[in-house]
Amino acid sequence: MTTVGEALITLLEAHDVDTVFGIPGVHTVELYRGLARSKIRHVTPRHEQGAGFMADGYARASGKPGVVFVITGPGLTNTITAMGQARADSVPMLVISGVNATPTLGKGLGHLHELPDQRGMMEKVALFSHRVTDADELPGVLARAFALFSSSRPGPVHIEIPTDIMVKPADGIAALLTNVAPPEPDAAAIAEAARLCAAARRPLILAGGGAKRAEAPLKRLAERMGAPVVQTANARGLLHRHPLGVPASPSLKAVRALMAEADLVIAAGTEFGPTDYDGYSDGGFVLPTNLIRIDIGADQLARRPARISIQADCGVALEALLAEIGKGQPPSDDGPARAAATRQAAFAEISPSLQAQTRAVEAIRDALPGSIIVGDSTQPVYAANLYYDHDRPGSWFNAATGFGALGYGPPAAIGAALAVPDAPVVCLTGDGGFQFTLPELGAALDASAPVIFVVWNNRGYREIETSMLDVGVEPVGVSPAPPDFCKLAEAYGIAAERLAGIGHLADALQRARATGLPYVIEIPVD
Repeated sequence: MTTVGEALITLLEAHDVDTVFGIPGVHTVELYRGLARSKIRHVTPRHEQGAGFMADGYARASGKPGVVFVITGPGLTNTITAMGQARADSVPMLVISGVNATPTLGKGLGHLHELPDQRGMMEKVALFSHRVTDADELPGVLARAFALFSSSRPGPVHIEIPTDIMVKPADGIAALLTNVAPPEPDAAAIAEAARLCAAARRPLILAGGGAKRAEAPLKRLAERMGAPVVQTANARGLLHRHPLGVPASPSLKAVRALMAEADLVIAAGTEFGPTDYDGYSDGGFVLPTNLIRIDIGADQLARRPARISIQADCGVALEALLAEIGKGQPPSDDGPARAAATRQAAFAEISPSLQAQTRAVEAIRDALPGSIIVGDSTQPVYAANLYYDHDRPGSWFNAATGFGALGYGPPAAIGAALAVPDAPVVCLTGDGGFQFTLPELGAALDASAPVIFVVWNNRGYREIETSMLDVGVEPVGVSPAPPDFCKLAEAYGIAAERLAGIGHLADALQRARATGLPYVIEIPVD
């Protein structure tokens, strides 16, 4: 007899799932039946929050949904923070949990891991939450989840299976595989957008995370129009060192000035969130008036007014726009000059200390070309989100925007390393954030994930301390004592070294990469 638990594994394989992150428990044992015989790799984190962050990093690096197995109750509640981060950054994540036996649900009888309404709680975080009540439901709900991931703005999805349903017969169940694509861009909207593009003399493109896999058409459109391309944090790596590239935050005055002088703005895959466009909370961001928006989500397009809104995948919409524009009007000839002036002014606008921190991130990029750099909420990550030009699309991401969960970096980097095993993967974290998910060093070792953990150790929450001082609050609670990170790494059997300064970082990164194993580099900062 094939049980629902066994059928789940078979169905996930049919949906091209090759990795799941999870911690088994008595409420999910049946979901693991058949996993050892499958082609799916199971990775065991040290905490369910780590499982969610690993799935997030895996999804961002691979473009495929990250899949999580967790127990009912505390296992699922531990995962909520990671789901919140995935919701904020539109990351495809499938969380499959157990739940207590169907007859006990909502009764308040005090069963192990019981919640009053687990699915009701998850509906507030997930794009949708579904309880499987019969074996025949499983193929349909999985198909619904994967169709959502491929056809609209993604995020976390939750499926829960009661313990009494897990063991039911599921013979003969087959996967429902659907090839659901995003809606095609509206032809009339494309034609009108092309007309505006042809008439523009000072065009500008704003690229967000939704455009990170559309570099080729984005580059051709920028060159065709002579339009500078401003990249939000999640779009960094697009147009690396290109004359039209502007790898700077729209929160900076120099970038806002570029936006203000543009006579047409094309926003591709960006939600205009405050952490990207009003990072200083000064209220200085003004939505462009002559605006073309491209987004895969109709709900996202409805949140901001635009001259023309195009619901479609960014790459498809940009290709359609290029085809419609054709070879008529020559491109604006001052685009490279406008981009260069903005780059220079934007970098000069940030403080010398932030410039130095950006140089530290550039040292990582230059020492390990083509690397994936996964950040936590730490000072050099904040600095680089303001200004930094990465050399690989979709490979600079962090938790210092959007939801902003501390502890994201280490487990997300493990997920990324498993998704793209040939790429160097660096986790850039602070001593404070690292302590949120420090035990995941053990998970990196177990999974043979060669992540290089670079720890920016300023002995506390320096960014928060600065924020307190800036508004006249005497700092309290911002100086948690860090451990000896090198000794902790060595306790896990992981090599580590402490540097005397940033000048030694490039050589240390090369040594770490040569090992092909997890490695910790600690940088003490005054």
